[in-house]
Amino acid sequence: MKSIAVFNNKGGVGKTTLTYHLGYALAELGYKTLLVDLDPQSNLTLFGLAPEELHEIWQVEEAFIDDFVQARDEKSPSKFEDIVGGVRSIHFLLKPTEDGTDVPKLFAKPLELHDNLGMIPGRLSIHTYEDKIASRWNDVYGGDPLAIRTVTQIRNFCELYAEHYCYDYVVIDTSPSLGILNKVIISTVDGFLIPCMPDMFSMYGIENIGKSLKRWKQDFDTIFNLLSDAKLSHFPKKFVSFLGFTIFNAKKYTGSSEWDLAQAHYNYAEQIPTTIREYIDNNHRKHLTEIQLEEPIGQTAIMHTYSTLPNMAQKYRIPMWKVPNFGNLEKEDKSTILGNKNSYESTQTGFKIFAKDLLTRLDQLGGGNGR
Repeated sequence: MKSIAVFNNKGGVGKTTLTYHLGYALAELGYKTLLVDLDPQSNLTLFGLAPEELHEIWQVEEAFIDDFVQARDEKSPSKFEDIVGGVRSIHFLLKPTEDGTDVPKLFAKPLELHDNLGMIPGRLSIHTYEDKIASRWNDVYGGDPLAIRTVTQIRNFCELYAEHYCYDYVVIDTSPSLGILNKVIISTVDGFLIPCMPDMFSMYGIENIGKSLKRWKQDFDTIFNLLSDAKLSHFPKKFVSFLGFTIFNAKKYTGSSEWDLAQAHYNYAEQIPTTIREYIDNNHRKHLTEIQLEEPIGQTAIMHTYSTLPNMAQKYRIPMWKVPNFGNLEKEDKSTILGNKNSYESTQTGFKIFAKDLLTRLDQLGGGNGR
């Protein structure tokens, strides 16, 4: 299993749409993939569940999110197993660790989105787990078992689900925050990528990420120097690697620049590799070639605008390329969607190009699953 985080310090860059379609493309390429929604806004989850269905899942979990031990003890063993064995949010999975109790041995089922593609839904309340990471962080340096478990449990669940359900890849959607939850997520996955818009804010986003990575690595280096080998076994063997950037959903201006972007946008876009070299340490990107540093992942395959296509994908909870053939299109959508059938269906090729290039970069870390 390899774990990937999609991350940017700036919102509004299409991160969630990219994560969902990357997962689908990997699944269609034959890789068993798990999506994990760790953005409190839970927008990725809404690609797989109607709001009413998500509300039902959250309602069942509510008492456990308040107090896991009390809610567990109030249920009969069979009722508790029924709840735990259903589709559960990522916060429900993490809540026993947050409350300092044992994790149930029974696995919650991933939400099945398609053949080879599952999802662990998100939950707005995940901020309380972030608070617990913050309160226990200093205890990690002293080797406290619960603190170590709190910091490593997200990675641990990725590995357990990969082993139990034979996932090749786990792809995590994150919030735009540089807080301690993302510190733990990003620092303990195998690789992360940055979706960008070609604008000034993306430059600052990369700068902020690079500076944070440097601090995060110093903290984890300290942990690795202080803890015994037995306690370090809970952590990944290597700090995270940078997989590259992509420009996503930018308006296309054919022939106006090398990447068919408006000149003003291209001027920012061509600064991205320079900004990466300046702020993201070579140790995090040394597996990448110079060409890979210069080029977006997949080059221009997913770069240009999708207009309202992602909105329709989320509305019908299928990838963009499947929308025209969906059997229950609403009347007000049907003529517009069918009139743009080629635009919808062509997105499939772009995302598969993107996914294959990403896997090439991931395989360069060693031990990849690419084929």
